Amino acid sequence: MKIREMHITPIAIVDPPLLNAAGLHAPYALRIIIELITDNNISGISEIPGSEKIRNCLEESREEITGKDPFNLTNIFKSLESKFSGVDNDIRGEQSWDQRVLTHIFSAIEVACLDIIGKETGRRISDLLGGTVREQVPFSAYLFFKHKGAGGELGFDIDPSASGWAAARQAQALDVEGIVAQGKAMREAFGFQSVKLKGGVCAPEIELECLRALHNEFGNKVPLRFDPNGVWSVETAISYGKEMEGILDYYEDPVRGREAMSRVRKALDIAIATNMCTTSFKDIPESIRIGSEDIILSDHHFWGGLRASMHLEWLCSVFGRKLSMHSNSHLGISLAAMLHLGAALKELHYAFDTHYPWQEEEVIKGGKFCFENGFISVPKGPGLGVELDKEALAKLHNNYKRCGLMHRDDEIEMQKVEPGWKFELTRW
Repeated sequence: MKIREMHITPIAIVDPPLLNAAGLHAPYALRIIIELITDNNISGISEIPGSEKIRNCLEESREEITGKDPFNLTNIFKSLESKFSGVDNDIRGEQSWDQRVLTHIFSAIEVACLDIIGKETGRRISDLLGGTVREQVPFSAYLFFKHKGAGGELGFDIDPSASGWAAARQAQALDVEGIVAQGKAMREAFGFQSVKLKGGVCAPEIELECLRALHNEFGNKVPLRFDPNGVWSVETAISYGKEMEGILDYYEDPVRGREAMSRVRKALDIAIATNMCTTSFKDIPESIRIGSEDIILSDHHFWGGLRASMHLEWLCSVFGRKLSMHSNSHLGISLAAMLHLGAALKELHYAFDTHYPWQEEEVIKGGKFCFENGFISVPKGPGLGVELDKEALAKLHNNYKRCGLMHRDDEIEMQKVEPGWKFELTRW
C-alpha cells in the first residue's frame, strides 16, 4: 500500500473575541485539514493549527509523503526531518500557542497515516496505540474573559435569536459576574465536572476574585484550574498562589521558564502544570533536575503526534509526573485524535482541556461530538472513526479565503480594541 495523493486544505472557523495574555482571538481561527489517499483508495485525515508557514511546508513535503507506505512512519519522519531540519530551530515561541513547524507536520502526517492503518486493519487508533483502556474521556470546562460578540462575520455583534449555550458564548465576560455566568452556562450545557479559567488578562486581584467566586459557586466537588500563561512574575505568582491554596486543583504556567516555575512550585502547596515551559523531550532532563512542574499538559499537535504522547506518558510515570492534555481552537478531527489518545493512556489523572464548545462549526460527517456529563465516547469505527464532510470542508475553506488571515496574531487583534496595546512577557 502506498500513499497516492495528499490534499492540504486551509480553513477558517468562527472564533469569539476571547482574551488571553497574548491579546485577543481573531474572528476566525485557522486550521489545516490534511487528507492522504492510498493507491487502494483508503483515505486518512488529520487536522492541525494553521498558518501560511505550516501550509507551505506541508506543500513542500508532498514528495516526501507520496509513494510512501503509511505503515512505515519512522522512515517518513526521518525523511521529513532531513528535509526541514533548521526550518525553525524547534522554537516554540513566546505566546501561548506553539509555533514550531516540524512538530505540527509530524503530528499531521502521523494521525492521517494511523487513520489509514486503522481502516486497513479494521482497528481503532486507540488499539494501535496499545489498546483501549476506557470508552469515555473526561473534559473540563474552559472559561475565558471575553468581549461581547459571536466572532466570524458578526465579530463583536451577536445573534439575538441564539439561545442556551449558543447565546452564552456570545455574552461579555469581563468581571466576576460574567465569568461565573459563563461557567454556569457551560456546565449546564455540557455537564463538565471540572473548570479551568484562562488568566493573565486582568489584574491578579480580579482573577483571584473570579476563582474564589467560582469555588463558592461550584464547591469542592468541582476542581478548578487556572492559567495566567506565564505573564506573572515569580513574586506575584507566589503571593497570589498562597491565596489559591485549597482552591486550585492545579496552577498552570503562572510564570515563564523552568527555573522560575521551579521556584514557584517549591513555595506553594499546589500542583504546578505546564504546556509552555516543558514542551519537548529535550526539555525533560532539566525539568526533572530542577523540579519545574508536577503535570505536563501534552498536545499531540505540539509533541509530534499520538505515539510521542504515549511515550511522554511513560516518561512522566518514570519521573513522578502526571500527564493531561492541552487544547487549542479545534474541530472534530483533532478531538477524535485526542479521544483515542485519552482512551489508550494507562492513567487519566485530570480531565482534558478543550476549546470545542467555543466552536460551532464542524468538518466531520454527522455534526459535532456530544458531551455527556463532561465525557465524550470514543468513536467506534476503524482508524479515527470519523469521516470528512467535503461540503463542510469547502465552506470552511471559503471562510479562509474571505477572512484574509494568514497566521495567528492576538496582539494585532487586541490593538483593534485597545490601540497601542503590546504583549509583555511579564505583565504583573
